[in-house]
Amino acid sequence: MTAAVTTCASCGTKNRVPVATAGTPVCGRCKLPLPWIVDATAGTVDAALHATIPVLVDLWAPWCGPCRMVSPILEQLAVDRAGHLKVVKVNVDELPAISARYGVQGIPTLLLLDDGKEVARQVGAAPRDALERWLDTHRSDR
Repeated sequence: MTAAVTTCASCGTKNRVPVATAGTPVCGRCKLPLPWIVDATAGTVDAALHATIPVLVDLWAPWCGPCRMVSPILEQLAVDRAGHLKVVKVNVDELPAISARYGVQGIPTLLLLDDGKEVARQVGAAPRDALERWLDTHRSDR
């Protein structure tokens, strides 16, 4: 499986962050939690959707304006909630079977998974404060 390179916000060290791991990714130098953002592919999507922490799945498409508006918010949430949230981005044009699996009819659709099971769904773009409230309402680890 491929790993993304993430720069630690605390010490600036570049780290490889795997698609899946037994725990949560931490910086190899300072040991602080790293943001866990995964761009799912056909070969990695099933492993990416599982973690020991809640997984926020972003079902999106590159041509979707609201999807592009939500994306930076989700990336910042992953940074702010490092060690407590994994963000998995699923391009529905490339992985239509995943949107079919979850019955997605509109994008962007955000799914919150806990232990691989859907616990909440948000359809459509929302501002950061609304997404934070939505996460806080449905997350079991807070």
